[in-house]
Amino acid sequence: MEFTWNQKLYDEIISCTEPLAKRPEQKNYDITAARYDDLVTVEEEEYFTHPLGPYQGMKQELKKDKAYTSQKLIRHTRQVPFSGRAIQQAIDDAAEAGGGTVVIPEGIFYTGALELKSNVELHLAYGAQLCFMRNKTNHYYPVRFSRWEGVECMNFSPFIYANGAENIAVTGTGTLDGCADEFNWMPWKFGYFGETDQEEQRQRLFRMSAGNKEPETRVFDDTVSTLRPPFLQFYRCKNVLVQDVEIANSPFWEINPVLCENVLIKGVHVETNLYNNDGVDPESSKNLLIEDCYFQTGDDCIAIKSGRNDDGRRIGVPCENLVIRNNTFSNGHGGITIGSEISGGVKNVFAEHNSFDSPNLDYPVRFKTNAQRGGRLENIYVRDSVVNKSRLAVVHCDFFYEEGEHGPYMPLLRNVTVDGFQTQPGGSIDAEHAFYLRGFKQAPIENVTFRNMELNGVRGEAVLENIQHLRFENVTINGIRQKDETVDIGEQAAAEEAV
Repeated sequence: MEFTWNQKLYDEIISCTEPLAKRPEQKNYDITAARYDDLVTVEEEEYFTHPLGPYQGMKQELKKDKAYTSQKLIRHTRQVPFSGRAIQQAIDDAAEAGGGTVVIPEGIFYTGALELKSNVELHLAYGAQLCFMRNKTNHYYPVRFSRWEGVECMNFSPFIYANGAENIAVTGTGTLDGCADEFNWMPWKFGYFGETDQEEQRQRLFRMSAGNKEPETRVFDDTVSTLRPPFLQFYRCKNVLVQDVEIANSPFWEINPVLCENVLIKGVHVETNLYNNDGVDPESSKNLLIEDCYFQTGDDCIAIKSGRNDDGRRIGVPCENLVIRNNTFSNGHGGITIGSEISGGVKNVFAEHNSFDSPNLDYPVRFKTNAQRGGRLENIYVRDSVVNKSRLAVVHCDFFYEEGEHGPYMPLLRNVTVDGFQTQPGGSIDAEHAFYLRGFKQAPIENVTFRNMELNGVRGEAVLENIQHLRFENVTINGIRQKDETVDIGEQAAAEEAV
C-alpha cells in the first residue's frame, strides 16, 4: 500500500485553519491602547554572559573546550518595560468577547509566557518583536501541564501555550524571539558553566513515567526544573494556524502541537541553531499541514512524534495524516524524522517538493525507534525532492538505536516509498551510504520502495538488514543504474553500490 497525495485531506486542513486569519468581523485588541497602559510595568530581567565573551569556535567544538565550559557565568540585571500582563489581558478580553485579534504593533515588547484562548488570533505586525524574559522562574513561566520529550508533566510553561482551545492562530510578519543563547537557558543541556545538567531531572521524569505516577504529580517547578520549555505548544487543541511569523532563539523545540486536530503551519521562518531546536514537532496529532516554511535549526527540522515509552503507550494516540510540502531545510541534522518518541505510532505521512539544503544534514529521511519505544510506523510517501547533503544516508532507519533489541515492544515499520529524490545538479551528497536500514530478525522492516532516484557522491555500500520486500525501480547511484528488483534481505546483508 502506498499512501500518496490526498487532495481531500489537504483541502480539509486548509478549510479548517486558513480562515482563522481572515476574520474581519472580529474586533482588534491593540496592546498599546490606553486601556492597557496601567498593565505595562518596568521589571528586572536577569541574564548571563561569559567572562571571555561569546565562544569563537564551532558549536560542536564547545563540548571539548573544558577550559571555556568550566568558567562561571557573570550574572547581570537590567530594567525593561514588561508588557506581558497587557498582552495576556488583551487575549482574555478577546476570548471573553467571543473572539478577536490581539495585535502586537511595530516595536519591541517584553513578555513572559502567554496563554492563547479559543477564537483568538495573536498577530505580530511588520516590525513587531516579542521578546521573552530570560528569567528562568515560575513568575514569568508558571507551572503548566505539558509534554516534555514525549512525557506528560507539570513544568515551566511553554512560551506560547494553549490547552483545550479551538480556532486559535499566531500570525503576522513580526518576530517571536525566545532570547535563548549559549549562556541563557542552554547551559542546562550539558551542565556547562557550573549550571545543573538537565539529565538528572530528565531521568527523574522518565522514572516517574515508568512508575505510572499521575502526570499532575510529576511537578518540575523552578526549585528543581532544568527542563527547557518548548516555544509554542498547543495541547489538545483543534483548528490551529501558525503563519508567516519568524521564530528565533528558542530554548527547546519550536512548534509543538500535541494531541491536536487540524493544524496548518505555513510560511513560517525558523532560525535557531543551538541544542534540541527542532523546527516542528507534531505529537499524537491528526490532520496537519506544514508548507512553504524555512528551517534553520540546531537539530531536526521536522520531527514527528507520539509519546515516549510507557507514556506514549498509555495515551496510545498516533500522529496521523500529515502533509509536508514546499519547505526549505537550510540547516539541521535531520530533514524529516519520525521518532524517537514514537510509542503511539505514526501513519499516513506524505511529503513532496522539499529542498534538503543543509550543509550539516545527516539524513533527509530518518526513522528512530527500538524495542523500548516500539510503535507502528506505516504508510510514508516522500517524493520529488532535491538533496544537497546527506552525510550518513538519504534514508536511515536503525532499530538498534540506543536500547536496540533490549525491550519487549517490537517496532513495526512498513509501507515506505521514496520516489523522485535527486542530488542537487552538479553537486555531491557526500554520503557514507545511500540507504541505511536495519530491522530486527523478529521484526523486519516491510515493503520499502526506492523509485526514480539519482544520487551522486555516495562513498560506501548500503547497509540493509532484515527487510521484507525491498523494491528498487529506476535508481541510479554515482551514475550507475541499479538493478530493478524486489528482494528480501536477512541479517548482515549489504547491497553493493557504485563508489
